[in-house]
Amino acid sequence: MLAAALVFVLVAVGLVVTRPGPVGRWLGDAPTTPAATGAVESAPVAVLAAADAGAPSPSADGLRAALEPLVADTALGGRVNLAVADALTGEMLFDRGGGEGTVPASVTKLLTAVTVLTARGPGHRIPTRAVAGAQPGEVVLIGGGDPTLAADAKGFYPGAASLTNLADQVRTALGGAAPTSIVVDSSRYSGPVYGPGWDDDIPTGGFGGAITALMLDGARNNPKAGRGWAERVAEPDLVAGRAFAKLLGVPADAVRKGTAPPAPTEAAAATEPAGSRAPGTELGAVHSPPLIRLVDIMISESDNIVAEALARQVALARDRPASFVGAAAAMADVVSELALPADGLVLADGSGLSRNNLISPVLLTELLALAASPDRPELAAIFGGLPVGGWSGTLRDRYGAAPGTAAGAGVVRAKTGTLTRVHAIAGVVTTADGRLLTFAVLTDDVPPDGMEPARAALDRIAAALAGCGCR
Repeated sequence: MLAAALVFVLVAVGLVVTRPGPVGRWLGDAPTTPAATGAVESAPVAVLAAADAGAPSPSADGLRAALEPLVADTALGGRVNLAVADALTGEMLFDRGGGEGTVPASVTKLLTAVTVLTARGPGHRIPTRAVAGAQPGEVVLIGGGDPTLAADAKGFYPGAASLTNLADQVRTALGGAAPTSIVVDSSRYSGPVYGPGWDDDIPTGGFGGAITALMLDGARNNPKAGRGWAERVAEPDLVAGRAFAKLLGVPADAVRKGTAPPAPTEAAAATEPAGSRAPGTELGAVHSPPLIRLVDIMISESDNIVAEALARQVALARDRPASFVGAAAAMADVVSELALPADGLVLADGSGLSRNNLISPVLLTELLALAASPDRPELAAIFGGLPVGGWSGTLRDRYGAAPGTAAGAGVVRAKTGTLTRVHAIAGVVTTADGRLLTFAVLTDDVPPDGMEPARAALDRIAAALAGCGCR
């Protein structure tokens, strides 16, 4: 994952830096001193060419001449909306239906990333806690919304918090007293566990699942499953509770759903007998990787479960219910706070699985320009996970094979979106003259069997931006 690497390109100003500004602090890094002996590592190099802030900007006429024939490709279906902006100035350079809300599919994750980084900050970590239950011997496992939590060190997500660690803390806190039952508290989230506007096959289709405040490995049935498709469990919170019970030697039939008692007052805690804990007393806590890493995972792997968890973090930060409805409202609130154009914006989820979502290309291009601004360094985290044409993520096998796309290899960096009939791409691209542009192309009326031709047509549009000066 690029955001986890030591090197990335700060695209807005064309600088190549090593852990710039506060990134090291967000990641929780401690300063290290090289050993006196040992080989000296060579200086890191850029993975992408830096943009030239002094490069000439394309003209509207030049972009029109280059793009309009490509937008007319019938493979893109009956509705194609497009916007191109200058990343440095934010100036809109080309707009064809750019203000129209269009079904964005997974391109929605760009909006989720910017809103959660704004609302929570890159260094925020999501807690999972254990407290003493209302009955003797009862331990309550409280989900805080960490989708990456693992049972042990062999979980799906690198660097995830583990229930093994939490169980060790509980045993220490109880002073050797053995727990007898586990209560699973996933009340942090409310409302339906499946999103409005999701296709009927999504809950069991391997790319979505039940969204609960407590889960292991993104609700995967098998943490060793590969990236992308994976079978998901129907009740992620109970599965996590049973795994926790096993670690504490509690029978699986002694696990139930419930809520944690309130934290005790100091007076109540003081009257507890030696070796026991007042109901609600914290027995341990573990924390997710920082949001800067979770955003990187969400974007680079197009992880829908992580996306929905991050959307709920926006809701919690803005005192909204941690539900699909609350998250959508909170994300819209942050869009307004950032003074981004909200015309045509309709949100139903944070992952883009919902066909009820509508986002305009203009909003996406301005959002990307804002994230590239040196005034908002916390938002630059979204670029670390963006797939690179012909090299990584969902663009690994694109830009080269289809005619007219080779110019985008290595210089198109974008998030893709795909649902049946819906195909989208939004990101940044450096022109042949070295000017950095933001762009978004959304189409939601493609023939059901037209995925590959539509993707190639989208790639030709981005490649045209990469290959021309368009002046």
